Amino acid sequence: MAGGQGRVLELAVLGSLHETPLHGYELRKRLNALLGMFRAFSYGSLYPCLRSLLARGLITEEQPAPTAIVGGRSKIVYRLTAEGKERLQELLTQAGPSAWEDESFGVHFAFFRHTEAEVRLRILEGRRSRLEERLDAVRTALARTRERLDSYTLELQRHGLESVEREVRWLNELIATERRASEEPERDTTSTDE
Repeated sequence: MAGGQGRVLELAVLGSLHETPLHGYELRKRLNALLGMFRAFSYGSLYPCLRSLLARGLITEEQPAPTAIVGGRSKIVYRLTAEGKERLQELLTQAGPSAWEDESFGVHFAFFRHTEAEVRLRILEGRRSRLEERLDAVRTALARTRERLDSYTLELQRHGLESVEREVRWLNELIATERRASEEPERDTTSTDE
Protein backbone atom coordinates (compact mmCIF):
# COMPACT_ATOMS: atom_id res chain seq x y z
CA MET A 1 0.00 0.00 0.00
CA ALA A 2 1.68 3.19 -1.14
CA GLY A 3 2.09 6.45 0.71
CA GLY A 4 1.44 7.67 4.22
CA GLN A 5 -2.33 7.77 3.79
CA GLY A 6 -2.34 4.16 2.62
CA ARG A 7 -0.34 3.02 5.66
CA VAL A 8 -2.64 4.94 7.99
CA LEU A 9 -5.72 3.28 6.52
CA GLU A 10 -3.97 -0.10 6.50
CA LEU A 11 -3.16 0.28 10.21
CA ALA A 12 -6.75 1.34 10.99
CA VAL A 13 -8.26 -1.62 9.11
CA LEU A 14 -5.85 -4.22 10.48
CA GLY A 15 -6.24 -2.86 14.01
CA SER A 16 -10.03 -2.98 13.78
CA LEU A 17 -10.05 -6.50 12.35
CA HIS A 18 -7.67 -7.58 15.11
CA GLU A 19 -10.54 -6.94 17.54
CA THR A 20 -13.16 -8.95 15.61
CA PRO A 21 -14.03 -10.03 12.05
CA LEU A 22 -16.27 -7.46 10.32
CA HIS A 23 -18.07 -6.88 7.06
CA GLY A 24 -17.34 -3.71 5.09
CA TYR A 25 -20.20 -1.62 6.41
CA GLU A 26 -19.45 -2.59 10.03
CA LEU A 27 -15.77 -1.89 9.46
CA ARG A 28 -16.42 1.57 8.02
CA LYS A 29 -18.85 2.34 10.85
CA ARG A 30 -16.30 1.21 13.45
CA LEU A 31 -13.51 3.24 11.82
CA ASN A 32 -15.67 6.35 11.71
CA ALA A 33 -16.78 5.89 15.35
CA LEU A 34 -13.29 5.13 16.58
CA LEU A 35 -11.38 7.64 14.51
CA GLY A 36 -14.03 10.08 13.35
CA MET A 37 -12.55 13.02 15.16
CA PHE A 38 -9.23 12.37 13.46
CA ARG A 39 -10.44 11.47 9.98
CA ALA A 40 -13.43 10.03 8.18
CA PHE A 41 -13.05 7.05 5.90
CA SER A 42 -15.06 6.66 2.73
CA TYR A 43 -16.07 3.55 0.86
CA GLY A 44 -13.96 4.94 -1.99
CA SER A 45 -10.78 4.48 0.04
CA LEU A 46 -11.84 1.56 2.23
CA TYR A 47 -12.67 -1.01 -0.44
CA PRO A 48 -9.47 -0.53 -2.47
CA CYS A 49 -7.59 -0.95 0.81
CA LEU A 50 -9.49 -4.16 1.56
CA ARG A 51 -8.72 -5.50 -1.94
CA SER A 52 -5.03 -4.73 -1.45
CA LEU A 53 -4.97 -6.43 1.96
CA LEU A 54 -6.72 -9.48 0.47
CA ALA A 55 -4.24 -9.66 -2.42
CA ARG A 56 -1.33 -9.51 0.03
CA GLY A 57 -2.81 -12.27 2.20
CA LEU A 58 -3.20 -10.02 5.25
CA ILE A 59 -6.94 -10.61 5.50
CA THR A 60 -9.39 -13.20 4.21
CA GLU A 61 -13.00 -12.86 3.23
CA GLU A 62 -15.74 -15.26 4.18
CA GLN A 63 -19.02 -15.55 2.31
CA PRO A 64 -22.01 -16.16 4.56
CA ALA A 65 -23.97 -19.38 4.21
CA PRO A 66 -26.87 -19.03 1.73
CA THR A 67 -29.35 -19.39 4.61
CA ALA A 68 -27.74 -16.43 6.41
CA ILE A 69 -28.40 -14.00 3.56
CA VAL A 70 -31.00 -11.44 4.57
CA GLY A 71 -32.69 -9.11 2.11
CA GLY A 72 -31.13 -10.77 -0.94
CA ARG A 73 -27.65 -9.38 -0.31
CA SER A 74 -24.75 -11.27 1.22
CA LYS A 75 -22.28 -9.54 3.48
CA ILE A 76 -18.67 -10.59 3.09
CA VAL A 77 -16.90 -10.82 6.43
CA TYR A 78 -13.24 -9.82 6.61
CA ARG A 79 -10.91 -11.61 9.02
CA LEU A 80 -7.26 -10.99 9.91
CA THR A 81 -4.76 -13.71 8.91
CA ALA A 82 -1.57 -14.63 10.79
CA GLU A 83 0.34 -12.53 8.24
CA GLY A 84 -2.06 -9.68 8.91
CA LYS A 85 -1.34 -9.89 12.63
CA GLU A 86 2.38 -9.74 11.89
CA ARG A 87 1.90 -6.73 9.62
CA LEU A 88 -0.20 -5.01 12.30
CA GLN A 89 2.61 -5.50 14.84
CA GLU A 90 5.10 -4.15 12.32
CA LEU A 91 2.97 -1.03 11.76
CA LEU A 92 2.46 -0.57 15.50
CA THR A 93 6.21 -0.51 16.12
CA GLN A 94 6.79 2.34 13.66
CA ALA A 95 7.40 5.34 15.89
CA GLY A 96 9.14 7.69 13.48
CA PRO A 97 8.10 11.14 12.28
CA SER A 98 5.17 9.88 10.20
CA ALA A 99 3.49 8.62 13.40
CA TRP A 100 3.69 12.14 14.90
CA GLU A 101 1.80 13.88 12.10
CA ASP A 102 -1.83 14.98 12.34
CA GLU A 103 -2.94 12.38 9.80
CA SER A 104 -1.55 9.30 11.52
CA PHE A 105 -1.12 10.19 15.19
CA GLY A 106 -4.80 9.59 16.00
CA VAL A 107 -4.79 6.18 14.32
CA HIS A 108 -1.65 5.12 16.18
CA PHE A 109 -3.10 6.43 19.43
CA ALA A 110 -6.37 4.53 18.89
CA PHE A 111 -4.41 1.26 18.92
CA PHE A 112 -1.99 2.10 21.75
CA ARG A 113 -3.36 -0.81 23.80
CA HIS A 114 -1.64 -3.11 21.28
CA THR A 115 1.58 -1.06 21.24
CA GLU A 116 4.65 -1.56 23.44
CA ALA A 117 5.22 1.07 26.14
CA GLU A 118 8.55 2.20 24.69
CA VAL A 119 6.98 2.80 21.27
CA ARG A 120 4.00 4.65 22.81
CA LEU A 121 6.38 6.95 24.64
CA ARG A 122 8.43 7.67 21.49
CA ILE A 123 5.27 8.52 19.56
CA LEU A 124 3.93 10.78 22.32
CA GLU A 125 7.26 12.59 22.70
CA GLY A 126 7.61 12.95 18.95
CA ARG A 127 4.11 14.35 18.65
CA ARG A 128 4.79 16.82 21.47
CA SER A 129 8.03 17.91 19.79
CA ARG A 130 6.23 18.40 16.48
CA LEU A 131 3.52 20.51 18.14
CA GLU A 132 6.06 22.59 20.06
CA GLU A 133 7.76 23.39 16.72
CA ARG A 134 4.37 24.39 15.34
CA LEU A 135 3.68 26.59 18.38
CA ASP A 136 6.99 28.42 17.94
CA ALA A 137 6.27 29.03 14.26
CA VAL A 138 2.73 30.30 14.91
CA ARG A 139 3.86 32.57 17.76
CA THR A 140 6.64 34.03 15.60
CA ALA A 141 4.29 34.61 12.66
CA LEU A 142 1.64 36.11 14.90
CA ALA A 143 4.12 38.51 16.51
CA ARG A 144 5.22 39.72 13.06
CA THR A 145 1.75 40.17 11.57
CA ARG A 146 -0.44 41.05 14.57
CA GLU A 147 -0.86 44.72 13.63
CA ARG A 148 -1.84 43.88 10.05
CA LEU A 149 -4.58 41.38 10.91
CA ASP A 150 -8.24 42.15 11.50
CA SER A 151 -9.83 41.15 14.81
CA TYR A 152 -11.45 38.00 13.36
CA THR A 153 -8.24 36.69 11.87
CA LEU A 154 -6.46 37.42 15.13
CA GLU A 155 -9.16 35.54 17.03
CA LEU A 156 -8.79 32.57 14.67
CA GLN A 157 -5.02 32.60 15.18
CA ARG A 158 -5.48 32.76 18.97
CA HIS A 159 -7.92 29.85 18.85
CA GLY A 160 -5.46 27.75 16.84
CA LEU A 161 -2.67 28.61 19.25
CA GLU A 162 -4.78 27.67 22.29
CA SER A 163 -5.79 24.36 20.67
CA VAL A 164 -2.17 23.38 20.10
CA GLU A 165 -1.19 24.48 23.61
CA ARG A 166 -4.02 22.35 25.02
CA GLU A 167 -2.83 19.31 23.06
CA VAL A 168 0.74 19.83 24.31
CA ARG A 169 -0.54 19.90 27.92
CA TRP A 170 -2.52 16.70 27.25
CA LEU A 171 0.57 15.04 25.76
CA ASN A 172 2.66 16.10 28.78
CA GLU A 173 0.13 14.37 31.05
CA LEU A 174 0.13 11.20 28.92
CA ILE A 175 3.94 11.12 28.83
CA ALA A 176 4.13 11.51 32.60
CA THR A 177 1.60 8.68 33.03
CA GLU A 178 3.54 6.41 30.63
CA ARG A 179 6.79 7.11 32.48
CA ARG A 180 5.22 6.38 35.88
CA ALA A 181 3.73 3.14 34.55
CA SER A 182 7.10 2.01 33.18
CA GLU A 183 8.77 2.71 36.55
CA GLU A 184 6.18 0.85 38.67
CA PRO A 185 7.35 -2.71 37.89
CA GLU A 186 10.92 -1.72 38.78
CA ARG A 187 9.77 -0.40 42.17
CA ASP A 188 7.72 -3.56 42.79
CA THR A 189 10.72 -5.84 42.22
CA THR A 190 13.03 -3.81 44.47
CA SER A 191 10.65 -3.30 47.38
CA THR A 192 10.63 -5.73 50.26
CA ASP A 193 7.64 -6.63 52.35
CA GLU A 194 8.68 -7.67 55.83
